[in-house]
Amino acid sequence: MVLNREGPVLVEGPVEVVGDDGTTARSDRFLVAICTCRRSRAYPWCDTSHRRRKPAEPRESRPDGRSRQNENQNHDQDQEGEVA
Repeated sequence: MVLNREGPVLVEGPVEVVGDDGTTARSDRFLVAICTCRRSRAYPWCDTSHRRRKPAEPRESRPDGRSRQNENQNHDQDQEGEVA
């Protein structure tokens, strides 16, 4: 088994995975990539969805509870509408 911090768990096959609900998924491949991000459309198998979206960055909070990141996005949207 190979663990990768930003990717799937690689397991030598064949592999049988039992889900939380009791369903069983089986693969007879010699190497199986098991999804750990839960974004895969082929879950429990990895479809590389973890590559499409990076983990969320920590948000900076303001005293009023709003995030500075949202404030910056709103500011950028306001500027896009201005005529130069």
